[in-house]
Amino acid sequence: ASRARGRTSGDSSLPQTNLFAATPALQSVRSPIEETPVAATPTNGIDDDASPLPSAIGYANRVLDRARRVVAGLAYEPSPESIHRASTSHRKARFATSSADGGNVELTFSSTPMPSSSTSGTTIGGHDGMPPFHAGVSTVKGEKRALFSTNEEDETKSRKKSPKKKDRSGENSPPPAATMAISCTPGGQQEGSDGVGNDMERLDGMTEGQHVGKVLELLCGLGAAYKYLCQFRSQDALELFRELPPEQINTGWVQHQIGKAYFEMTDYQQAHCALQQMQKVEPHRIKGLDILSTTLWQLKKEVELSDLAQQVVDFDRMAPEAWFVVGNCFSLQKEHETAITFFRRAIQLNPSYTYAHTLCGHEYTSNEDFEKAISCYRDAIRVDCRHYNAWYGLGAIYFRQEKFDLAEYHFQRALDINSQSSVLHCHLGMAQHQNGKTIEALDTLAGAFHLDPRNPQAHYQRATIFMTLDRPEDALCELEKVRSAAPKEASVHFNMGKVHKRLGQPAKAMRCFLTALDLDPKDNNLIKAAMDRLDEPDVEEEVSVF
Repeated sequence: ASRARGRTSGDSSLPQTNLFAATPALQSVRSPIEETPVAATPTNGIDDDASPLPSAIGYANRVLDRARRVVAGLAYEPSPESIHRASTSHRKARFATSSADGGNVELTFSSTPMPSSSTSGTTIGGHDGMPPFHAGVSTVKGEKRALFSTNEEDETKSRKKSPKKKDRSGENSPPPAATMAISCTPGGQQEGSDGVGNDMERLDGMTEGQHVGKVLELLCGLGAAYKYLCQFRSQDALELFRELPPEQINTGWVQHQIGKAYFEMTDYQQAHCALQQMQKVEPHRIKGLDILSTTLWQLKKEVELSDLAQQVVDFDRMAPEAWFVVGNCFSLQKEHETAITFFRRAIQLNPSYTYAHTLCGHEYTSNEDFEKAISCYRDAIRVDCRHYNAWYGLGAIYFRQEKFDLAEYHFQRALDINSQSSVLHCHLGMAQHQNGKTIEALDTLAGAFHLDPRNPQAHYQRATIFMTLDRPEDALCELEKVRSAAPKEASVHFNMGKVHKRLGQPAKAMRCFLTALDLDPKDNNLIKAAMDRLDEPDVEEEVSVF
């Protein structure tokens, strides 16, 4: 009943003070609803004959009263509690100039001061030493509202005049708001200066801009390098990583990426150094230890790999990288079944661990369990179709099974992903040669040692093809390059003996056979058979020994 009665009479439970009639100047901008006369109410907003309202309703009345003032475009008088909070927290008020509003300045206050009098579109006096402001009231929906803005004349003067230092005691006239930083103090005083404050703000802005530029430049460099690394353009990625500042290079993430780039280039010594630096910078880092363990596997460093496996398992037994490292450790010791067990454990912890699927397939291949190996490689491709190692593993299995068409297809898929791999070029050339594509195989192998002149496999395979084409001189030239790179490889000396026999040089052929026999006594039957047939013609000798 009280709510219904409050809508038509003065006995309302809400404050009935006509806020829109606070000043005569606002009478012209009031809405038609505001023209309805409202009876005056006592100071506390409650009729004398009405029963006292609960404290909650009284608080709601005060909130509603404040909301009405804000809607009307008037600044409300802050409560003593808000003034106390503003005083204790020392919140500062900043003037932010909007260049798109014709010189208007929007102000953000911790507690908005209440002007002594206000008129729409006129200048009102300052409160407690505040500079005069222009009160602009707008009740149109969608229109930008600025309850306070500096006078256009003051702002024009502030643009023309250069900032000068002024006395902080407040004796000089207040500077324009666009060039002054005001801080509210407990006593309502103001602190700031136009020149010093403006210079400091400008300096802060320049410093912030420079820092933002440096951060953006750093992110662009890191992003470009990482993009090249994902495209397997390792040399380009390394060049960008080297251009980073020293404090950024000596971080775990960057050293991890540098080690990965060297690893993809088969430069295992440099990869080892970078990944060791990663461990030194971030001893707690787990990411990258899988590549470090594979690098140690390639370098045949059993002691270091065993020590790394012990450390990483003690650090975090629930990390898949930990069991990956342990699997590499047992793989290097030729314990393939145990290595498979630990690789499976890593996959159990992280089913999307692509590299673990691939190395598990390598272990099955070493055990000649090709069906399970193919299943592991396919699981890796299912997780990441751009994992070229799995495509290479499938091609190697099909090559061993003499399915050269499938081998060439999978090697080509791997090469399409990583066109910078010299090893993939070699295997693709071998498959092309077996498929009768001799000229294409030579071109592919030429691209292999163009990418990596240190790769002896490319020269070895070219020698094989030259023997097929009955070009023993070219084959001998390629084999001499391989011998320079791998002087203790028995197969190289054996094949050089075969070439010397083809060239009609039995003495040199015998010397090469004896060297091969000393380096690899296990193949003495094959080498002795070749030595026994040294004086026999071998015009139709098969090239399969290569």
